[in-house]
Amino acid sequence: MSASTSRLSLRITRQELVLIFITMVWGGTFLVVHRAMAHSGPFFFVGLRFAAASLLLAVFFRRYLRQVTRLEIKAGVLIGLAIAGGYGLQTWGMQTISSSQSAFLTALYVPVVPLLQWLFLRRPPGLMAWIGITLAFIGLVLVAGPQDGNLTLNAGEIATLLSTLAIAAEIILISRYAGQVDVRRVTLIQLMVASLCAFLLMIPNGESLPAMSAPLLFSALGLGAASALIQVTMNWAQRSVSPTRATVIYAGEPVWAGVVGRIAGERLPAAALLGGALIVCGVIVSELRLRRKKTVPVEAPQEP
Repeated sequence: MSASTSRLSLRITRQELVLIFITMVWGGTFLVVHRAMAHSGPFFFVGLRFAAASLLLAVFFRRYLRQVTRLEIKAGVLIGLAIAGGYGLQTWGMQTISSSQSAFLTALYVPVVPLLQWLFLRRPPGLMAWIGITLAFIGLVLVAGPQDGNLTLNAGEIATLLSTLAIAAEIILISRYAGQVDVRRVTLIQLMVASLCAFLLMIPNGESLPAMSAPLLFSALGLGAASALIQVTMNWAQRSVSPTRATVIYAGEPVWAGVVGRIAGERLPAAALLGGALIVCGVIVSELRLRRKKTVPVEAPQEP
């Protein structure tokens, strides 16, 4: 006769803790981007932001560039295109829709990542990961959902919806190549490609060069440094963190954005606080694994 018991285990790695930290930084950039739109067009600002990040990384990583491989160029170009699409479309959409609508629509990348991972990488998420993603997505709806309860798909909202596909593709591509390439070289290449693509997108968008001002330059430099930190960390950490786990961690971005907004004078409603709690629960649940522990078989006593 044998018996088995089930237990839940919680394991958070160093890489995941680092991703949580950079998600805090990531969330804090939202307010800066929102205010920068008063001084610049969306694609010029995105291009300037990633140009600053590229220059910063080039200073630190210049001695490693000689060993660049064809695979690293390919990975950097693909990830850079995804970054340009995600950040560019999201920033463009914020010109015509409210920040709450933008955050709500952008949150759709949370369930998109495991679906794309399943479709292209043949890695179906586990049950606990699906539960965690569901909780995180519901929390995001409560944190950033439109106040009037209505969503009308104008041009800005469609652009934001498309940005979620690019964001999901970025996470998938980083996980696809992270273990095969040098993080420093690929990060620099992807930021350079993202900057160049954003500047080129100014042409079809009809953008002109804005007047240079201190708020614009300081915003671009600050976000450039943050982008460099975020991209290097993502490439490093996702060598061992799965796309599903990374996605749930990144789902905390609007929570940290709300914290920064509160410091700046905004106040979160009760529904948003509940949403933040659900997101935290989603992160924890996604890290739980149901394990079966077999016990030593117990033999029935023998009769004399």
